Amino acid sequence: MNMSKSKLTLAVAGVVSALSMGVSTQNVEAANWLMLQGTEKPGAVGRAKVWGFVQAEATYLDATKVPAAAWKGNTMQPNTVGPDRSSRATMNIRRARIGVRGQGFPLDNKVNYFMLAEFGHNGVTSVGGGGGATYLTDASVTLNHIPYARVRIGQFKTPGAEEGLQAIHVFDYTGFTAVTDQLLMERFTDGDGSTSGFDGSSSIASTHVNKPNGGVGAFRDVGVQLFDTIKMKKLEYSYAFMIGNGNGINRSDNNAKKDFYGYLSTEMVFGGKGGRREGAKLFAWTHKGKRTLTKESAGEYDRNRTGVGFTFKKAKISAAAEYIMADGLIRNGTDGGAKVGSVGTHPVSSETAVSSINYFLDGEANGYYAHFGYKVLPKLELDVRYDVLNRGTHSDSAERTFSNITLGTQIFLNKKTRLTFNYAIRSQEAPNLPSTDNANKIGDAVDNLLSAQVLAIF
Repeated sequence: MNMSKSKLTLAVAGVVSALSMGVSTQNVEAANWLMLQGTEKPGAVGRAKVWGFVQAEATYLDATKVPAAAWKGNTMQPNTVGPDRSSRATMNIRRARIGVRGQGFPLDNKVNYFMLAEFGHNGVTSVGGGGGATYLTDASVTLNHIPYARVRIGQFKTPGAEEGLQAIHVFDYTGFTAVTDQLLMERFTDGDGSTSGFDGSSSIASTHVNKPNGGVGAFRDVGVQLFDTIKMKKLEYSYAFMIGNGNGINRSDNNAKKDFYGYLSTEMVFGGKGGRREGAKLFAWTHKGKRTLTKESAGEYDRNRTGVGFTFKKAKISAAAEYIMADGLIRNGTDGGAKVGSVGTHPVSSETAVSSINYFLDGEANGYYAHFGYKVLPKLELDVRYDVLNRGTHSDSAERTFSNITLGTQIFLNKKTRLTFNYAIRSQEAPNLPSTDNANKIGDAVDNLLSAQVLAIF
C-alpha cells in the first residue's frame, strides 16, 4: 500500500478542519488516552490511589539459523525472544507495573500527579541480558488551572500513534505491529553500525559493536505538553502539543535540539467509559526531532514520523487502522540478520566482524496495519490483524517489506483478568532483489511466532 505525502497532508487537514467546526467549549471528563493518563476529575480521587498490573507471557519460535554465507549458522535476531535474545522459547514476566496517582486535594484539586514504575523484564529494564532493574516509566504533574489548556510536565507518553498512546493493559495483542515496533519504538545507539564490529585488521573489535546504550523509548519522553479535550454533544475534540528531549526515558538530553509532537483527534462517543469506551475516532499526529550519534557517522540527524488513522468500537465489534510515514534516522536491522554480537565475515571487506545494529541516516519508510475483532461470546473475542512495513523505500536495493498476519483470541475471565493467545504468520522480503540474494534467503528464514499471555490488573 502506498500513500503520497500530499494525500496524507489532506487527511491531516481533514482532522484539523473537523476540530474547527462549531465547537462549544465544554470541559470533558469522559475517558480518552490524553485524559486517562494523568488527569483526574476534580474531587474524584484522593491524594493517592495505588494501582498496577502484571503480564506473564510464554513465547515460542522455531529459531532457524542464519542461512546467508556471511553469518551462516549464527542465531537469527528475529527468531529470538526479547529483550535478552538468548532463547527461541521462554516464559517471562513481560510487564509488572505499579503506580500511584492522585490530586493535591484539599490543597488544590486542580493539580494531578501520575507515577508508574516497571518491575518486569523487557526493553525498558533489561538491556543486553543478564537481569534487569526497576525504572520509572512515568512521573508527571498535570496543571488544570487554564480553561481548555491543561499543562503536563515530566516524563509521560507522547501524543502519537494509537498503539503507543493507548494503555497497554487494554491492548488486544501480545506484541506490536512491525511498523510500530521498528519505526516508533525507539532504540538508542552510539553510531549507525556502518563500521562497527571490525577494525580493518581482521580482528574482532567487540568493544565497537553498535548496540543499545540504554532502554527503549517506550513511546515516552521528558518534556512539557499543552492539551485538552472539548465536547460538542456526542463529539469529542482533542489536541496535544508537546516539546521533549527526544533522548529516551530516565536520562537527560544529549543535544540542544528538542523534539516536537502534535496530535489532533475527533471522536463520536457511543457510550461506556474507561479504556474500552465505545466510539469512532479519527486522529492524526506528527513527530519531528534530531538525534545525535557519537561514534560511526557522528553528527546530528533528523528523525521525523507522521501518521493518520481511525478506531471503532461498538457492541461486539472493534476495528482500527493506521498509516505511518518516516524519514531521517531509521533502524535497518542487524548485519546478516544475525543476533547482535554474533561473529561472522563482513560481506564487503571479508574481515572478521561482529553483527551490529544498523541505521539509515537519511532513509524513508512507510507502513500500515488493520485490526478487526469480534466478541463471539460475552467473554470470548476473536481478533485478526494485518500489518505491513516498507523499510528503506529510498533505495531499491535497500528496501525490505515485512508483512504479518496475527490471529488472536482473548478470554475475559473477569473485568480485570484475561488470557490472550496469538499466532503471528511473519513474512520478510527484499522485493527488488532476486530470490537467490542473501537478503531474501534471510527473509525466508524468519519464523512464525506463538505466544500466550495472562494479564491481571489490580
